[in-house]
Amino acid sequence: MLAADLPELLTCRACPRLAAYIDQLPPKKGRSRTEYWNRPVPGFGDPLARVCLLGLAPGAHGANRTGRPFTGDGAGDFMYPLLHQAGFSNQPGVESIQDGLELHDLYLTNAVKCVPPGNLPTAAEFQTCQRFLREELESLPRLEVVLALGQAAFLSYLRLCRDQNLVKRLSDHLFAHGRSYRFPGGPILVASYHTSRYNIQTGRLNRQMFLDLLLEVRALIEGENG
Repeated sequence: MLAADLPELLTCRACPRLAAYIDQLPPKKGRSRTEYWNRPVPGFGDPLARVCLLGLAPGAHGANRTGRPFTGDGAGDFMYPLLHQAGFSNQPGVESIQDGLELHDLYLTNAVKCVPPGNLPTAAEFQTCQRFLREELESLPRLEVVLALGQAAFLSYLRLCRDQNLVKRLSDHLFAHGRSYRFPGGPILVASYHTSRYNIQTGRLNRQMFLDLLLEVRALIEGENG
């Protein structure tokens, strides 16, 4: 599976706070820093995907370790079996970038490509990384739906739409799980609660809710072509 061709991404250190955090981040107990990716994490998936699943940022001991979005942490452990069940992947389990995972009609990426302290990017960091997100989305010629996980990713995509004159006011597009928005000349935006461990443990999001939303997204893309 391919990531978008972003030649400047892997060496990017444009955000001093994020670069410093990666440089000093201690590994999880039992691991060493040499086992960690420890640089910007590129997107991953089907280059002809009609759906882009957009998260917030790499997890400190998930994607920042493995080098692939939603791999190695609780968010991915929850999500990938449901992606498989909805027909978007070839297998329910993931472990590393060598595990043979293939995505079908789906591309995964994050609004911010480097792990942030406390999983909270700043407004400036979102803005700095926006060009990479724009280039990724432009590299997907069949893109029809952006599925944003969490309000921060949702707003990041809306800001990109505003910069492209697809929307005028962010406040006209409120975040709510399952809500969708159609923009003339752009993909449909679908909002979802994030698949974070906190949301799962508190019951804000459960397996059936997320699976139902994935099936709704599949119906959207099949309807667009049917």
